[in-house]
Amino acid sequence: MITNIKTSPKLLSYLCSYAILSILPFSAYAIDDKENNENDVIVVTAVSAQDMLKQQLGATTITSEDIENGQPVNDLSDIIRKQPGVNLTGNSSSGARGNNRQIDIRGMGPENTLILIDGKPVTSRNSVRYSWSGERDTRGDSNWVPVEQVERVEILRGPAAARYGSGAAGGVVNIVTKKPTNKWGGAVSLYTAIPEDSKYGDTKRINLSLTGPLIKDVLGFRLYGNLNKTDSDKYGINSSSSVAGREGVRNKDLNSSFIWTIAENQFLTFDAGYSRQGNIYTGDTQNSTAPLDDTIPNLAKSGEETNRMYRQNYALTYDSYWDFGEAKLTFQYDKTNNTRLKEGLTGRVEGAISSDLEFNTSRLKNYYLNGETIIPIEKFVNQSLTFGFEWTRQELDDPGSSSQADALGLTNNNKNRGSADANTTSLYIEDNIEPLVGTNIIPGLRFDYHSEFGANFSPSLNFSQQLGEYFKLKAGIARAFKAPNLYQSNTGYLLLTRGNGCPLTASTGQCYLVGNDDLDPEISVNKEIGLEYQYESWQASFTYFRNDYKNKIISGQTVLDKIVVGNTQYNVTQWENSGKAVIQGLEGNLRIPLLPSLLWSNNMTYMIESKDKNTGNPLSIIPKFTINSTLEWKVNDKLNTFVNWTQYGKQKPKQYETRMGETISDVEVGSYAQFAVGANYQIMKDWRVNLGISNLLNKQIYREAKGASTYNEPGRFYYLATTISF
Repeated sequence: MITNIKTSPKLLSYLCSYAILSILPFSAYAIDDKENNENDVIVVTAVSAQDMLKQQLGATTITSEDIENGQPVNDLSDIIRKQPGVNLTGNSSSGARGNNRQIDIRGMGPENTLILIDGKPVTSRNSVRYSWSGERDTRGDSNWVPVEQVERVEILRGPAAARYGSGAAGGVVNIVTKKPTNKWGGAVSLYTAIPEDSKYGDTKRINLSLTGPLIKDVLGFRLYGNLNKTDSDKYGINSSSSVAGREGVRNKDLNSSFIWTIAENQFLTFDAGYSRQGNIYTGDTQNSTAPLDDTIPNLAKSGEETNRMYRQNYALTYDSYWDFGEAKLTFQYDKTNNTRLKEGLTGRVEGAISSDLEFNTSRLKNYYLNGETIIPIEKFVNQSLTFGFEWTRQELDDPGSSSQADALGLTNNNKNRGSADANTTSLYIEDNIEPLVGTNIIPGLRFDYHSEFGANFSPSLNFSQQLGEYFKLKAGIARAFKAPNLYQSNTGYLLLTRGNGCPLTASTGQCYLVGNDDLDPEISVNKEIGLEYQYESWQASFTYFRNDYKNKIISGQTVLDKIVVGNTQYNVTQWENSGKAVIQGLEGNLRIPLLPSLLWSNNMTYMIESKDKNTGNPLSIIPKFTINSTLEWKVNDKLNTFVNWTQYGKQKPKQYETRMGETISDVEVGSYAQFAVGANYQIMKDWRVNLGISNLLNKQIYREAKGASTYNEPGRFYYLATTISF
């Protein structure tokens, strides 16, 4: 049974104390045992529950070798999107901010995809204002780490992702970076992507890294820096000059990591980083654009930065490995300053840049503490227990989010209307049980206490059973949740509309929307079942998944009150929970070694349905199906080549009007294919070159800002990347 109750601070303190104490006894025992056994050997005899979850059907790992041998990209999302169940979409089915697409797993929307870097959450996108239909003007959090610095990317979908708590209902993307080494070395990487047609923006990037022992066998060090720029598409690239192309990007990253080897089984890691991401304006303001020419003064011009995001992150991690298992304790602090030109917040022109060209800055601070112990147990039945606790705090200060109070003539008695904060304290336990050889059962339970929305229990059960020598049956079910974000829950957050955006029940076309501190968390029950085949290098799997979703938070459909300002009457609405939704589909993988040097890899996703049961609209606009097929030929030890084909199915828009001023369009995006070819050549031991062509057949899509036609698919690009190691 799922509960959502308000819990006292006293109970909260007990939970925190229990979480900390659950780890301390094991550490004390391990230290005593170590002192009494000088030649103690670290022995871990069972696979952890977390590792087993990464072997479930809804899990994929992209290795550094996969990245090196594939098509070079500037943003990891372009690699991740080629995995089963993954697409790039906007935040909602409205199509607004279409060109700023984010990672969407199994059709649950980007807000339900949790991004991690080295297992720690990254939520800088939460500093971006949340709009009427759930849009954020953001590319997401997939581009904080340069591609060359990635060791692997772990993608968890469905029940396997539920153990990570709020925001992981769709799935989890964990970006694991390369670690310091005990030998001095480094690399310089250069990358460029040049469009065949000059109306598309090109990309240039340089990345430098250095790693080695500051004190041999004691203190390791890693440093990397990254500079890149992608130019924006030309103004007027689309059929109508009022519809913008893709914006450009400027990135600057500097990250460091130090690992102190305290003892042969204990390590302390300190990470610190600074990143800056700036957009290059194309005029995009939701589905239309502001003027870009010199005939209208004081308006932003194409090619200028209208938004800059600065992120600082610091983390301290203690890892220890003992004869009983392992323990880990992590603390992270990160701060994001999101500085952007003031935007209109009034319905139809929402997102249009203000003519005064003044900047607003929203500030988001995140605190994260996690402790985890993994204990293999061999008595009675082989199993591996995982105990953990987690504490997070978010603090948001966005002065611009309450500026419409003045437009309404409301007295703002609270000077901090734009400020909000929330704490979440969590306990979780998982057990990887192997009652018989070939049988694994992974029960789990996570408890989350949210300072504003009370307690939630999230049970899960994952299962795998070996069927003969080559087949394995896998299944899982889990409850996942997402707490309301700081814009939805803040009663000081206010949006005003002069018409468009009002609920259909409003008697007039002028409304305002405020936050609601009495919301329920969004809930989904995620299920999957499938069969996996493995024979030497042959591999195949087939999965059915279903997510039953309820309590999705939407902008107000109910008029709660009316106020009169001057001679104008306004309807009062607030964020509210809607009814139910269902998402179900199929995923498949097929990997065939045609020859020892020729590998054919395929995956597909087919969406049976994605539907809000109240409105009939999809939760996000995604293709009906997606097929990815890659033929990789290892010519020799130095040369590797590939051909990739991706087929996207038809994309349909929302079908039903839900707000005043909404125009329902039947414009669809038809099924289309893209091809890419490339080669990776090791010129010398320390010099590698990648080159190739993306969108080989030059299939282009031009955004109409109607129906499902919400984004540009660029034409043929030529790319070249090289890495020199030393």
